[in-house]
Amino acid sequence: MRPPYLLLDIDGVLIPFPDADGSTPATHSRHDVVPTGRSADNPVAVWLDPAHGPMLMDVIRTGLVTPVWCTSWRQDATTLIGPLLGLSPLSHVELPRPRITTSHPNGYLWKRDHVDAWLAGAPAVWIDDDFTSLDHAWAAERTAKGTPTSLVQPDPHLGLQPEHVIEVMTWISRLPTVRAA
Repeated sequence: MRPPYLLLDIDGVLIPFPDADGSTPATHSRHDVVPTGRSADNPVAVWLDPAHGPMLMDVIRTGLVTPVWCTSWRQDATTLIGPLLGLSPLSHVELPRPRITTSHPNGYLWKRDHVDAWLAGAPAVWIDDDFTSLDHAWAAERTAKGTPTSLVQPDPHLGLQPEHVIEVMTWISRLPTVRAA
Protein backbone atom coordinates (compact mmCIF):
# COMPACT_ATOMS: atom_id res chain seq x y z
CA MET A 1 0.00 0.00 0.00
CA ARG A 2 1.35 3.44 -0.89
CA PRO A 3 1.50 6.00 1.91
CA PRO A 4 -1.79 7.82 2.50
CA TYR A 5 -2.09 11.48 1.71
CA LEU A 6 -1.80 13.93 4.58
CA LEU A 7 -4.07 16.80 3.50
CA LEU A 8 -3.28 20.06 5.30
CA ASP A 9 -5.54 23.06 5.61
CA ILE A 10 -4.16 26.43 6.75
CA ASP A 11 -6.90 28.76 8.05
CA GLY A 12 -8.08 27.48 11.42
CA VAL A 13 -5.32 24.84 11.45
CA LEU A 14 -1.99 26.68 11.08
CA ILE A 15 -3.45 30.19 11.23
CA PRO A 16 -5.94 30.31 14.10
CA PHE A 17 -9.01 32.49 13.91
CA PRO A 18 -8.97 35.30 16.49
CA ASP A 19 -11.16 34.98 19.57
CA ALA A 20 -14.08 37.37 20.05
CA ASP A 21 -11.68 39.86 21.64
CA GLY A 22 -9.34 39.65 18.63
CA SER A 23 -6.64 37.68 20.43
CA THR A 24 -4.67 34.77 18.99
CA PRO A 25 -2.70 32.12 20.90
CA ALA A 26 0.45 33.51 22.57
CA THR A 27 2.46 30.80 20.79
CA HIS A 28 1.85 32.44 17.41
CA SER A 29 3.88 35.21 15.78
CA ARG A 30 2.61 37.75 13.28
CA HIS A 31 3.84 37.72 9.69
CA ASP A 32 2.74 39.91 6.80
CA VAL A 33 2.38 38.05 3.51
CA VAL A 34 1.31 39.08 0.02
CA PRO A 35 -0.93 36.43 -1.57
CA THR A 36 -1.15 36.05 -5.33
CA GLY A 37 -3.19 38.83 -6.87
CA ARG A 38 -2.69 41.19 -3.95
CA SER A 39 -0.64 44.37 -3.96
CA ALA A 40 2.58 44.48 -1.90
CA ASP A 41 1.28 47.62 -0.21
CA ASN A 42 -1.75 45.63 1.04
CA PRO A 43 -0.30 42.54 2.78
CA VAL A 44 -2.29 40.05 4.84
CA ALA A 45 -1.36 39.56 8.49
CA VAL A 46 -1.14 35.90 9.53
CA TRP A 47 -0.23 34.40 12.89
CA LEU A 48 1.86 31.22 12.83
CA ASP A 49 3.24 28.98 15.55
CA PRO A 50 6.93 28.26 14.83
CA ALA A 51 6.49 24.84 16.51
CA HIS A 52 4.14 23.69 13.72
CA GLY A 53 6.91 23.34 11.15
CA PRO A 54 9.03 20.90 13.21
CA MET A 55 5.89 18.98 14.30
CA LEU A 56 4.78 18.51 10.71
CA MET A 57 8.29 17.75 9.47
CA ASP A 58 8.57 14.98 12.07
CA VAL A 59 5.49 13.35 10.50
CA ILE A 60 6.64 14.00 6.92
CA ARG A 61 10.14 12.61 7.53
CA THR A 62 8.69 9.24 8.54
CA GLY A 63 7.84 8.69 4.87
CA LEU A 64 4.53 7.20 6.02
CA VAL A 65 2.44 9.98 4.46
CA THR A 66 2.45 12.04 1.29
CA PRO A 67 1.83 15.62 2.47
CA VAL A 68 -0.30 17.91 0.30
CA TRP A 69 -1.76 21.34 0.95
CA CYS A 70 -5.56 21.33 0.82
CA THR A 71 -6.42 24.96 1.34
CA SER A 72 -7.92 28.00 -0.30
CA TRP A 73 -4.36 29.40 -0.12
CA ARG A 74 -3.62 27.02 -3.03
CA GLN A 75 -0.04 27.54 -4.38
CA ASP A 76 0.52 30.38 -1.89
CA ALA A 77 0.62 27.69 0.81
CA THR A 78 3.94 26.49 -0.62
CA THR A 79 5.39 29.88 -1.50
CA LEU A 80 4.22 31.94 1.51
CA ILE A 81 3.14 29.84 4.49
CA GLY A 82 5.37 26.76 4.21
CA PRO A 83 8.66 28.70 4.17
CA LEU A 84 7.66 30.65 7.27
CA LEU A 85 7.30 27.32 9.08
CA GLY A 86 10.42 25.74 7.59
CA LEU A 87 8.44 23.24 5.53
CA SER A 88 9.82 21.82 2.33
CA PRO A 89 7.75 22.62 -0.80
CA LEU A 90 4.55 20.57 -0.97
CA SER A 91 2.15 20.08 -3.83
CA HIS A 92 -1.44 21.24 -3.39
CA VAL A 93 -4.93 20.18 -4.31
CA GLU A 94 -6.06 22.61 -7.01
CA LEU A 95 -9.28 23.88 -5.50
CA PRO A 96 -11.67 26.13 -7.42
CA ARG A 97 -12.65 29.59 -6.24
CA PRO A 98 -16.33 28.95 -5.64
CA ARG A 99 -18.85 31.75 -5.30
CA ILE A 100 -20.32 30.67 -1.98
CA THR A 101 -21.47 32.48 1.13
CA THR A 102 -20.90 29.56 3.49
CA SER A 103 -18.20 26.91 3.67
CA HIS A 104 -20.98 24.28 3.82
CA PRO A 105 -23.26 25.07 0.84
CA ASN A 106 -24.54 21.47 0.73
CA GLY A 107 -24.26 20.77 4.45
CA TYR A 108 -20.66 19.61 4.18
CA LEU A 109 -17.27 21.25 3.59
CA TRP A 110 -17.16 22.82 0.12
CA LYS A 111 -13.73 21.27 -0.59
CA ARG A 112 -14.90 17.71 -0.07
CA ASP A 113 -16.20 16.88 -3.57
CA HIS A 114 -12.99 18.24 -5.12
CA VAL A 115 -10.85 16.33 -2.65
CA ASP A 116 -12.80 13.13 -3.21
CA ALA A 117 -12.22 13.37 -6.97
CA TRP A 118 -8.56 14.36 -6.49
CA LEU A 119 -7.89 11.42 -4.14
CA ALA A 120 -9.25 9.00 -6.76
CA GLY A 121 -9.63 6.24 -4.19
CA ALA A 122 -6.37 6.85 -2.32
CA PRO A 123 -6.30 6.69 1.48
CA ALA A 124 -5.99 9.98 3.34
CA VAL A 125 -5.82 11.69 6.67
CA TRP A 126 -7.17 15.22 6.36
CA ILE A 127 -6.56 18.01 8.88
CA ASP A 128 -9.13 20.79 8.62
CA ASP A 129 -11.08 22.78 11.19
CA ASP A 130 -14.33 22.98 9.25
CA PHE A 131 -15.81 19.47 8.92
CA THR A 132 -19.48 18.73 9.54
CA SER A 133 -21.14 15.47 10.54
CA LEU A 134 -21.68 14.79 6.81
CA ASP A 135 -17.91 14.97 6.24
CA HIS A 136 -17.31 12.52 9.07
CA ALA A 137 -19.94 10.20 7.57
CA TRP A 138 -18.17 10.48 4.19
CA ALA A 139 -14.85 9.47 5.79
CA ALA A 140 -16.49 6.55 7.60
CA GLU A 141 -18.12 5.40 4.35
CA ARG A 142 -14.81 5.57 2.44
CA THR A 143 -13.16 3.56 5.20
CA ALA A 144 -15.98 0.99 5.26
CA LYS A 145 -15.53 0.54 1.49
CA GLY A 146 -11.82 -0.21 1.95
CA THR A 147 -10.25 3.24 1.55
CA PRO A 148 -8.89 4.30 4.94
CA THR A 149 -9.86 7.90 5.62
CA SER A 150 -9.47 9.93 8.80
CA LEU A 151 -10.51 13.48 9.58
CA VAL A 152 -8.64 15.46 12.23
CA GLN A 153 -10.43 18.60 13.33
CA PRO A 154 -8.57 21.21 15.42
CA ASP A 155 -10.39 23.99 17.26
CA PRO A 156 -10.15 26.91 14.79
CA HIS A 157 -9.19 29.33 17.58
CA LEU A 158 -6.30 27.14 18.77
CA GLY A 159 -5.20 25.42 15.56
CA LEU A 160 -2.99 22.38 15.28
CA GLN A 161 -1.93 20.88 18.61
CA PRO A 162 0.49 18.05 19.46
CA GLU A 163 -2.46 15.74 20.17
CA HIS A 164 -3.58 16.14 16.55
CA VAL A 165 -0.18 14.95 15.32
CA ILE A 166 -0.44 12.00 17.73
CA GLU A 167 -3.90 11.27 16.31
CA VAL A 168 -2.44 11.26 12.77
CA MET A 169 0.45 8.98 13.73
CA THR A 170 -1.85 6.62 15.66
CA TRP A 171 -4.15 6.35 12.65
CA ILE A 172 -1.19 5.66 10.36
CA SER A 173 0.12 2.97 12.72
CA ARG A 174 -3.18 1.10 12.43
CA LEU A 175 -3.12 0.93 8.63
CA PRO A 176 -2.08 -2.19 6.77
CA THR A 177 1.64 -2.14 6.02
CA VAL A 178 2.60 1.19 4.53
CA ARG A 179 5.78 1.54 2.48
CA ALA A 180 7.69 4.78 2.81
CA ALA A 181 7.58 6.93 -0.30
